[in-house]
Amino acid sequence: MSITSEKIDGKIITVLIKSSNITSASYDTESEDLTITFNTGGVYVYNNVPWTLFTKFRLADSQGKFFNEKIAKNHKYTKVK
Repeated sequence: MSITSEKIDGKIITVLIKSSNITSASYDTESEDLTITFNTGGVYVYNNVPWTLFTKFRLADSQGKFFNEKIAKNHKYTKVK
């Protein structure tokens, strides 16, 4: 699992991820919302994810494992799609 590309567009940072579970992640540096797109097509927004946590997520050896352990269970989320 690894990040294949990263794009910064204003306050939004989007990373494409090669993972068995996650396709991409977009982080809003202003609202601290993290949008995760899963390989299944599901899109979820996780709220109040600190910048430091998003940085650790990007640098993790396995974004999927880090996401499951540190973000999924600890932050409120909304299903978008």
